[in-house]
Amino acid sequence: MGSGKTHWGRLLSEKLGVRFFDLDEEVVEEAGKPITEIFATAGEEHFRMLEKEVLHHLTEKHESFIMACGGGTPCYFNNIEFMNQAGTSVWINTPVETLFSRLVNQKSKRPLIRDLSDDQLRGFISKKFSDRRMYYEQAELVVDEEPVELDKLIETIFHA
Repeated sequence: MGSGKTHWGRLLSEKLGVRFFDLDEEVVEEAGKPITEIFATAGEEHFRMLEKEVLHHLTEKHESFIMACGGGTPCYFNNIEFMNQAGTSVWINTPVETLFSRLVNQKSKRPLIRDLSDDQLRGFISKKFSDRRMYYEQAELVVDEEPVELDKLIETIFHA
């Protein structure tokens, strides 16, 4: 959350002339309800199953595309392995302090962090990063540059 996956994914798809998918948006469309409602009524496990199904369906149906997945996607059901086999996975390795500075002003738009104090938000980001890092590190490409530059991102992907 806050690393710029959707932002850079959209720019990359426009520049390369390929279709863009935001996995969260596709899950919402498939389920017919917002992610917060899926979590509230069916739980995270159900959401993660839907997420996996949509990930596989889109990947099998489309030959060339850019996809921004949710931050938890690589951490469940061997999704990171699937993504690595199906294409080129990219981890935008954004520093925790950068994530915090971006998210602190977006709390009202993000249900998961809406009610957190700034200190709680910092702790939340650190915990998620710590819990998920081992999955993120399995990505084929890691982008550590801050700020990210589109042309450099394209060059990195094509030279992988």
